[in-house]
Amino acid sequence: MSSSLATVAYLGAAILFILSLGGLSNPETSRRGNLFGMVGMALAVLATVFGPQVSAAGIAWIVGALLIGGCVGLYAAKVVKMTQMPELVALMHSLVGLAACLVGYASYVDTSIHFEGAEKLIHEVEIYVGILIGAVTFSGSLVAFGKLSGKIGGKPLLLPARHWLNLVGLLAVIWFGRDFVHAATPAEGMVALYIMTAIALLFGIHMVMAIGGADMPVVVSMLNSYSGWAAAATGFMLGNDLLIVTGALVGSSGAILSYIMCRAMNRNFVSVIAGGFGAAPAKAAAGAGTQPQGEVSPISAAETAELLAGSKSVVIVPGYGMAVAQAQHTVNEITKTLRARGVNVRFAIHPVAGRMPGHMNVLLAEAKVPYDIVMEMDEINDDFGDTDVAMVIGANDIVNPAAQDDPASPIAGMPVLEVWKARTSIVMKRSMASGYAGVDNPLFYKENNRMLFGDAKKMLDEVLVALKI
Repeated sequence: MSSSLATVAYLGAAILFILSLGGLSNPETSRRGNLFGMVGMALAVLATVFGPQVSAAGIAWIVGALLIGGCVGLYAAKVVKMTQMPELVALMHSLVGLAACLVGYASYVDTSIHFEGAEKLIHEVEIYVGILIGAVTFSGSLVAFGKLSGKIGGKPLLLPARHWLNLVGLLAVIWFGRDFVHAATPAEGMVALYIMTAIALLFGIHMVMAIGGADMPVVVSMLNSYSGWAAAATGFMLGNDLLIVTGALVGSSGAILSYIMCRAMNRNFVSVIAGGFGAAPAKAAAGAGTQPQGEVSPISAAETAELLAGSKSVVIVPGYGMAVAQAQHTVNEITKTLRARGVNVRFAIHPVAGRMPGHMNVLLAEAKVPYDIVMEMDEINDDFGDTDVAMVIGANDIVNPAAQDDPASPIAGMPVLEVWKARTSIVMKRSMASGYAGVDNPLFYKENNRMLFGDAKKMLDEVLVALKI
């Protein structure tokens, strides 16, 4: 393939990636957007493999690597459950960071590249920054994977003087960066790279460990952004224009998504990085006198079915508990049964429901819930006052009235779905345990709230059977 043809293929792939992002912004066009992304990536890979920079001998190695990677990806797609998607995404981000690190080291030791003067300085800065971002992304994503998969606890790990430790690490990175670009020999430069990489890996671990569980959706989108910038840095190192464009698209879209997530939680990005929910002991102590008081009112599956059948308007709020129980298909069956009886059923999706952005949308789409009844928080929050039954399936923090009523609560100011304004709210949970943020929920004790305890899938199956009688 000629250089001109490869450039045209790269341009086509870049356009397809942009169309892919546009398609993914809407559930109705998401399949088409995904298809655009797949075609664009296939085009980019083919243009790179058969481009002028790859020798005939190298093609065999690349094809072998593609086959191995493709088999691993196909296996993961077959065995990974929808509930495991958040940790899989975090793991994929770590691989992008690792690739950036490896490419950076390979670029530095590549004897076929000879730069002088300003070009040499720019190339070395590209290498240094690329490895730095890649190492932070790699270690941070692995910790995020551990937290999302339950292998690491969701509580933030707050070391003494953690901000000073971060500052010292940053200054050390700058110092060794100066040593790197002024290194007299490659061996001296490699020492600086090794030290910086170790600091960056520790910083990535420390940064994500200090973030609380409730902020994990922001962390996932943040690491998505980091992986994009790592890819862009790799593109600069390799002189690959498409990699630069693609990395910039991923990095900027991830940053925008992080901003949207933070707005949805009434947080700012700096406060998330500084430490997640549950990181303020003083606040927790201040709110100790306002702990929920009262008794809960349990309800059976049959009584739940009776309430739903007698309603004119029902709003369903899915949460991570629905994902864990894999109850989305049963929820769809209940929805179809109620709609056939003339009940107006809609879904309310909080921006940070689940463990990653869009988690609930993906599950509902998998169960073939109609897109037009899946509403965002801002679209439906004002309608709860006219709703007969609001049914919360495995959600907790996103329906916690303490966010509005208790200024001392760690989640104070976080926008939530106001399900307690419905005539009756039903919360499905296994137990009275607090949510991922570790905050008690006064909703459980409200007079118009009922608690349906048990596995969400089992309880919903019973509700569905009762509805069809």
